[in-house]
Amino acid sequence: MINQVLMDIEKILTKNRLTLPGLSNPGGEYISVNVRHKIVYVAIQFPIFNDRFLYQGRLVDTITTEDGHRATELCALNILSQIHHKIGFENVLGLNHLDMYYRSTEDWDDAPKIFDGASGLFAKVLGDKGLHFRSIFGVNKLPKNFCVGITSSFTLV
Repeated sequence: MINQVLMDIEKILTKNRLTLPGLSNPGGEYISVNVRHKIVYVAIQFPIFNDRFLYQGRLVDTITTEDGHRATELCALNILSQIHHKIGFENVLGLNHLDMYYRSTEDWDDAPKIFDGASGLFAKVLGDKGLHFRSIFGVNKLPKNFCVGITSSFTLV
């Protein structure tokens, strides 16, 4: 069962030309994954690929909406990497909730479009287990000048 779940997810990732990044380390005195009863909370994940900080800047000023979409996909891949390494996909009943934090110019209002990058990736990789609800927050600053960051929660079997 364990190997089959992982093999299925690896097939989906390969089919979609996606790669799970290596684990990113917390940027402070906290843990990146916290389990309370049957709920897993994954701390904010940024668009980092194997220790390379990507998509730094403000949406519209220096980051296009299309790049913002890709940035949220990368955040989602980092969340999946945390789950894979610290929980195991076979232990996940489903994704509950995502919170996206983004930085943009004052008049930009396409946050749902960029967040669809993460939402679509979870649905593609996890199927029905990837269905979720979400919240979107515009903020003035994010660490390391990232344009987006995503937190998440999952339910365990």
